[in-house]
Amino acid sequence: MRSRIEATDLIEAAAAFLKEAEGELSGRMAFHAKVAANALAIAARELRARPAEAEAAALGSLLPDVPAGARVAEACARIRAGDWTTRTPGLLDALETGVAARLTVDNPRFSTLERLNRHS
Repeated sequence: MRSRIEATDLIEAAAAFLKEAEGELSGRMAFHAKVAANALAIAARELRARPAEAEAAALGSLLPDVPAGARVAEACARIRAGDWTTRTPGLLDALETGVAARLTVDNPRFSTLERLNRHS
């Protein structure tokens, strides 16, 4: 038995209620209920998947001396400066991992996501 309810459980319960209520609503209110339910579903996936952490971890081998929270910004700076290119070993794999992690949250039914996940 769990001693506390997880935030994702609360968010998912609220989203489920809104989806159910949507059927009882019409017009603008039904639309807003649908938007709110979708936003809550994205928030729950974000909490479960933690894409920012996955992206930072994927860049870890390229930036081992950079704190995890600063890796994405540092990678972007190096790409903008031309220090890193598509020929930088490990860069494309790290970027692909980051994109797949974000897609898992933003659009889990994106058709290319399955291919990206098989590749990694």
